[in-house]
Amino acid sequence: MPPAATEWRLVDGVVTAWFPAASLSQAGALAGRIADLPDCAVDVRTVGVRVRLASTEHTQVVSSAARQLGLAGDPTMLQQVSIVVDSGAPATVRTFWQRVLGYAEGDGGIVDPLRRDPAIRIAQSTAARPLRNRIHLDVVRPAAVVAATDAGAPSGPYGVCHRDPDGNEVDLVPGDALGDAAAVADWHAVFSAVACYRTTTTEQQRDLVATAAALADAAGFPLLIDARPGLVVLDSGKDQWEADTHGLDVDFADLAGRLQAAARELGAAADPELPRFVQLFLDAADVATIRDCWAAALGYLPDRRPGVTDLHDPRRLNPVVVFQELDLAETERRRQRNRVHVELAVPADAAPGRVAAAVAAGARLVDTSEGRWWLADPEGNELVVVA
Repeated sequence: MPPAATEWRLVDGVVTAWFPAASLSQAGALAGRIADLPDCAVDVRTVGVRVRLASTEHTQVVSSAARQLGLAGDPTMLQQVSIVVDSGAPATVRTFWQRVLGYAEGDGGIVDPLRRDPAIRIAQSTAARPLRNRIHLDVVRPAAVVAATDAGAPSGPYGVCHRDPDGNEVDLVPGDALGDAAAVADWHAVFSAVACYRTTTTEQQRDLVATAAALADAAGFPLLIDARPGLVVLDSGKDQWEADTHGLDVDFADLAGRLQAAARELGAAADPELPRFVQLFLDAADVATIRDCWAAALGYLPDRRPGVTDLHDPRRLNPVVVFQELDLAETERRRQRNRVHVELAVPADAAPGRVAAAVAAGARLVDTSEGRWWLADPEGNELVVVA
């Protein structure tokens, strides 16, 4: 069996591999060597690089390039989170979420054209669930983009809550500029600090990824670098641009300025409409217990800040999950089944272990079918593990 066959898995229908690396520069070097492959999504991290391909046609090319750099694939690290919305009127609900997120039509739902944020699938359902969900989304986009989004009149204490035709909620939050200085004009604070650069040649993209990785490595900052055909996204990760969050001796605004200068010198053009951040919010009566259950199920890590309930993907490839306290008096709402649930796609050989970890942390196995395990946390929030 060739090495490539052991490194690649079909995860959520996409041919995917993860190659651990010692630095952003080493991970970025692989991105540079495969930049000319068609329809290739590469996510560069300080601990490795994820590669997703449209088919198996180029897996050997990627694996060979990785081996030349001393990288070996580790399929145990692969997973993909998506969101499923049950609806009696799927077409109308799909249109709402497509506007809010800026997503494109996909297989069975809508997908992020940048292939960064979770897909939303709409499932037909006639069950009456009139009360508020205990799961909702936060979506942060540049203020000008939010203002142009036809999502209806906002409500809620912060004036950012919108509801789809079935009552599912999203907080659509306008992001800010990272700062007033021209040196960081390309950057947007959308919970993460994000700059998106259009590139016109493979060489330009390769040079931008390599330069960004080198600058971030030199600063000691775990920058997220996502390379897509004709695009490079530079991302701090949620809140990581704030000094009291990252806990590093790094002035992120200074790093962002140097990254912007490098991108412009290479001729890359910032696209101010593309930055976006999406996270999941779960309401829970017992936040600590429910958070621990989801951490085990998703393989996530807790935020190190006191009083912050966030869980994050250790490779920052999947959405942050945040927990907030639910009023114990809302008995009926607590009993109602959510209209929204989460799906976690993992390689087939990893699925039983992930299910066992969730059950050991308090989840209940509700149902099984071929390649699917339906779990509920102790308060009934649902997660489907998909092999």
